[in-house]
Amino acid sequence: MLPDNLKEMSVPAAVEAWDAGAVTGGSLEFGETLLWVRPGKIVAVCRFLKEQLGFVRLSGLTCIDRYPMEPRFEVLYLLHSIQHNQRIKLKVALPGADPALESVTGVWVGANWYEREAFDLFGVRFLNHPDLRRILMPDYWEGHPLRRDFPVHGHKYSYQND
Repeated sequence: MLPDNLKEMSVPAAVEAWDAGAVTGGSLEFGETLLWVRPGKIVAVCRFLKEQLGFVRLSGLTCIDRYPMEPRFEVLYLLHSIQHNQRIKLKVALPGADPALESVTGVWVGANWYEREAFDLFGVRFLNHPDLRRILMPDYWEGHPLRRDFPVHGHKYSYQND
């Protein structure tokens, strides 16, 4: 449910009118609009924002680890409407046990690299992603280095010449 100050804004009000159950909350701080979206609705909300409201650009996607809190992860989408010169942020909360979310690569092809980065560094899986594999860390790397519970010294490896 949207807070009263967001109900007066055109984009959050349009999303709530389109699917009232998709948004669980939101805020307006420092002139930035943020909507909390249910995990199962993220693709539909992104598609609605792109096709109906002109948010044609995904300018970023990242993850936040709130360890030891639950839900542990927040996936943050940064959207931009070039035509209307508007920006909006979407957040999805995910549990620490099996953080998984549908991929938005079907909405924005450019989400491919952002989702791979979040997978590689935080371990958030993006279901139906066309090529979900490591992008920054080597294939042999164990774990996800931007998780708050990752060892500060990293994992120790023994390298052998074949």
